[in-house]
Amino acid sequence: MDNNHKKRSNPDNSRKTQRTFAFQVLYALNFVPDTDSLEKTYARFQNESSPALWGEDSFSWSLVHGVWKNFDDLNSIIASYSQNWKIQRIAKIEITILRLAVYEMRYCPDIPLKVAINEGIELAKIFGDDSSRNFVNGILDAVAKDIKNGKFGISKGF
Repeated sequence: MDNNHKKRSNPDNSRKTQRTFAFQVLYALNFVPDTDSLEKTYARFQNESSPALWGEDSFSWSLVHGVWKNFDDLNSIIASYSQNWKIQRIAKIEITILRLAVYEMRYCPDIPLKVAINEGIELAKIFGDDSSRNFVNGILDAVAKDIKNGKFGISKGF
């Protein structure tokens, strides 16, 4: 077995596990105000977690860095779909899940829309309350329909 196959078959290195790790780092960033908090927060989590999850070339780092880099754009997209809810009023867990899923939908061409939606809903089931899943699903579904129709200058299928 080559090393690449070992990495892919390691459950600690699955995209689902790395996405959950990225969510936890991004959620923590909601409470860390300084501008260099991204690397510090990520480093703190990498010391507490499996080494398979982190590194500059890991899926988790690409998600954390991508969400952080596109923070304002993601907030703008979410705000346009969250009628009657200002970004500041959306619970930290839900806004973090939405940022992560919308990032995958908007900026990760290799991730199908359906996968991004399903993974967002799964995170909401694990970390959110009883109403989180429906709230997250409603917004992600609306964003996905517009992406599928070519909004945001991209077109992806489900």
